[in-house]
Amino acid sequence: MTLAEYKLTDCADCPIRHRAVCARCESDELEALDAIKYYRSYEAGQAVIWSGDQMNFVGSVVSGIATLTQTMEDGRTQMVGLLLPSDFVGRPGRAGAAYNVVATTDVVMCCFRKKPFEDLLAKTPHIAHRLLEMTLDELDAAREWMLVLGRKTAREKIASLLSIIARRDASLSTDPSSGAVSFDLKLTREAMADYLGLTLETVSRQISALKKAGVISLEGKRHVTVPDMRRLIEEAGDDSDGGLVG
Repeated sequence: MTLAEYKLTDCADCPIRHRAVCARCESDELEALDAIKYYRSYEAGQAVIWSGDQMNFVGSVVSGIATLTQTMEDGRTQMVGLLLPSDFVGRPGRAGAAYNVVATTDVVMCCFRKKPFEDLLAKTPHIAHRLLEMTLDELDAAREWMLVLGRKTAREKIASLLSIIARRDASLSTDPSSGAVSFDLKLTREAMADYLGLTLETVSRQISALKKAGVISLEGKRHVTVPDMRRLIEEAGDDSDGGLVG
């Protein structure tokens, strides 16, 4: 969907409507959000915001993937998170950005003017409660990701990342824990390597190994099919009862 098409889309038809900050909103609350929203698009490689910069908006990723990075004093940069469709960008009550946010793929964002959004939070419990819920989910995901980076093998790291993206893809059902699923892997292997702390060669080798084992199949370099999500989850080293990262 193009940026122009998003601008013409009713909130009820939005592809992230059931997962975004507006997920619990009633029709009057959606109208209030609609009055302060606008769309922005970013090309792959373009900065959404730099750490420390003043943020005059908050918003949700509608399509595409962005990265959260932090730059140290000596210039080294560490990727600390991924922003996938429905993820929230910005913090109400905070003047500046805590991290660099850079579009990894072409990104469309549904943005809200920050001060009106903060005012709306105080008057709209559904939005405030949903934002708190998303923040706690983000905290859980960050803690789980510490396990991925600190304790998992290279194969488990790749499988974990693939399972996160598969489960978050907007086209998937609400219960993708079993059965075959397909999605477009919009991250390049270089970006996957940076995020997972692996070499490019290791990423390519482990993806090939998962393909050879029948855990995934690839059409071209980007379209991934998972014949059985439970098997991918097992490869990720997660609990057999469906405990997942992300």
